[in-house]
Amino acid sequence: MLANTALAVMWVGLTCYALFGGADFGAGVWDLLAGGSRRGLPQRRLIEHSIGPIWEANHVWLIFVIVLLWSAFSPVFAAVMSTLYLPLTLAALGIIARGAAFAFRKASTELWQQRLFGAFFALSSLVTPFFLGAVAGAVASGRVPPGLAEGDVITSWLNPTSALGGVLAVTACAHLAAVYLCADAARDGERALASLFARRAVVSGLVSGAVAGAGVAVLHADAPELFHGLTHRALPLVVLSAVAGLAGLFLLHRNRFVAARPASALAVAAILWAWGAAQYPAMLVGGTTVGQAASDDAVLAACLVVLAVGAVLLVPSLWLLYATFQRRTPETEPDSSPSSGS
Repeated sequence: MLANTALAVMWVGLTCYALFGGADFGAGVWDLLAGGSRRGLPQRRLIEHSIGPIWEANHVWLIFVIVLLWSAFSPVFAAVMSTLYLPLTLAALGIIARGAAFAFRKASTELWQQRLFGAFFALSSLVTPFFLGAVAGAVASGRVPPGLAEGDVITSWLNPTSALGGVLAVTACAHLAAVYLCADAARDGERALASLFARRAVVSGLVSGAVAGAGVAVLHADAPELFHGLTHRALPLVVLSAVAGLAGLFLLHRNRFVAARPASALAVAAILWAWGAAQYPAMLVGGTTVGQAASDDAVLAACLVVLAVGAVLLVPSLWLLYATFQRRTPETEPDSSPSSGS
């Protein structure tokens, strides 16, 4: 019971990182595709304004997941970290480079400096979710056996399922970011930008759906256990993800940008939980179950108590942070609601 509770709490943290941190990565992807210095300036200003107050806070979810995995399921932590240290190191370097470049570009006054740091910010925003998705694909396809460095350090994450996971992570992050930026632009009265990001949200959503659809064949051939779980036990969650994704696209088409946010977030969260449901009770496919990997009940209980106490402080603080920067500014026009463009 305690092990399953700890696993569920950890998966909630992973979902929050995918929805909030993932959107930040996606904003960097759109920064990369914004265009030249002059043409892309309005888009980059919107991106900086939207993610500037919260991008660093969002990494608390990644730290939360890593610490809980280490404390509650240490054999899985050891196996993943020792086998997948290459993509995890590259992802960590990407996070560091992305944060430093974002801060330095903001403080730079010379155009060449802004371009240099902007390039580092955008490129690291593209490759980091790819490496994280590749790690997920390695675990899901059963290429991380129990034990220290028992898996192949190269083929464990350079394989069809990891490639699928990486590409799907990038497209999902880009889609979430575009959806979130629509509402931010509309709230600030930037209707042209809202329409631009609405089109990008629709395109990236369709691309994500196409990648997921093509991934069915990849999983059937390369990760049969995951494929079986997704088409049986986790099928309702897969269907929920598809329905929520289509609903989000419809809402974007109707310029209902605020309502499109939870629909798109649900589509991403549902597919993440479908992965967990398809793989359960295995944490390492073909090797280790939740019960086998879990720490003693005393350790699990202590972890859950500490997390509950921390949540009392963390959740209201994050809620206040997000809510503060989602309020309409005084100078925003009264008719600039997300639905005003319909």
